[in-house]
Amino acid sequence: MIKFFKSIKALLEGLFTVFKHLFKKSVTLQYPEERPNLPEKFRGGHTLSGCIGCGICQQVCPCRAINITKDNNQVVSYTINLRQCMFCGNCQYYCPVNAIKMEQNFELGTDSNDDLIKELVKENESGVDKQ
Repeated sequence: MIKFFKSIKALLEGLFTVFKHLFKKSVTLQYPEERPNLPEKFRGGHTLSGCIGCGICQQVCPCRAINITKDNNQVVSYTINLRQCMFCGNCQYYCPVNAIKMEQNFELGTDSNDDLIKELVKENESGVDKQ
């Protein structure tokens, strides 16, 4: 008889917990239909515009993820290895011309290691251009 009352008590405690959380706001999102609200200073993927090729970003990168190739003081290629990058933001912070920006893009996952090496800059007639 005592087991019966303990079972009823446990059942009522469980139901109380369910009803207590039933009317609270949901904590999880239905991703990818619902997008998360990212903080303003979120550091995601990189973009580049107006690079002068000074190489400061390459020097301050603690992971050595940035590689700049120059030919006659013109940037030929600007690559970021996302396998090594820890998204610290030093490249953006120390850039003297604010050429490198970290976007709100957080969906960088891929099945291929080659997709994680991003070539951001190519040479054109007027200097350096974005992607």
